Amino acid sequence: MRKQGAEPPGGPRGAGVGAEGFGLRGPRGWAFRSVSFRAEPGSLVAITGPSGSGRTCLLLALTGRMRTAEGTAEVAGLDLPRRMAGVRRISALGHVPGVSELEPALTVAEHLRERVLLRRRFNGSLRELLRPTRARAATARTRIDAALAAAGLDTAALPKGERTAVRDLERLQALRLSVALALIGGPRLLGVDDTDLKLSDGDREEAWAMLRSVAASGTTVLAVCSDAPEGAVVVRAGVPAGTSQAPGAAMADAGTATATADTDTSADGPGAGPRPEQGAGPREGRGPGRPKAPGSGERTQADDTQDTAGRPGPDAPDGKPAKKTEDDTEGAADALAETGRS
Repeated sequence: MRKQGAEPPGGPRGAGVGAEGFGLRGPRGWAFRSVSFRAEPGSLVAITGPSGSGRTCLLLALTGRMRTAEGTAEVAGLDLPRRMAGVRRISALGHVPGVSELEPALTVAEHLRERVLLRRRFNGSLRELLRPTRARAATARTRIDAALAAAGLDTAALPKGERTAVRDLERLQALRLSVALALIGGPRLLGVDDTDLKLSDGDREEAWAMLRSVAASGTTVLAVCSDAPEGAVVVRAGVPAGTSQAPGAAMADAGTATATADTDTSADGPGAGPRPEQGAGPREGRGPGRPKAPGSGERTQADDTQDTAGRPGPDAPDGKPAKKTEDDTEGAADALAETGRS
């Protein structure tokens, strides 16, 4: 009997995605709420909405990288948020600022080689690891070539071929590379953020043609955009009228979530993202400016100031420099934590 969410026989196949009353609440309010839709396997899903409407948060939540507060979603038969780890195993992220980004100083070849090594280390079978080096290299090259072809990236056309640094790539070329890196692992669900950002009309058409081709090959695509392309399943992020949301709440909560890139080295393997305990949702606990709970044992900046008021200065009464105690170090760390500089 095949496990839910596992790769089906015959290779990767798109994952069906659906949500009902899906919502995520962070420290500053609702990032998105009351999202409901249904997309068949192999669909191109466009997540739209104005900047700050929670589009990126919704993308990360649907790929198992942020924990939601209400409603349910299902990806390839895996319930969210209960089966987040399982969803991360079958999904991959392309370009997502602050989460899965290309390193400007590295070359195209270095990015591709790194992704293959990570996949072999965390997703490869023991049999694959025991294969001869030459056979493993041939298999890796085949995977790379297939991913580059699916993303439409012709490395021979780059200024220095695969030795071209990422900082020298055009916006569309960088987008193609990020998609190719995500496809190396053969995901059933692909997530891409800012799909049409800073693209000319011609480049925008090429980007959507690439993602349509990926979806047609069997991989379900979730793409955040400003304007949905024709034929896509449109999902609008945001908060319904009448629901309180602080300005910029979605963007702040996306940064607070500490979602991890596809090169995650957890037990879930590359593309797995963080476990729920490692920041899969908005951070919990006392936010800035909130008083500590009585008896909680937490220290505040005021406590540290009071504790240090009666301590000797840099020079003790006997003329020798006073030693820095553990309380001094802990108080300084707490003070920095309160101001967000730790």
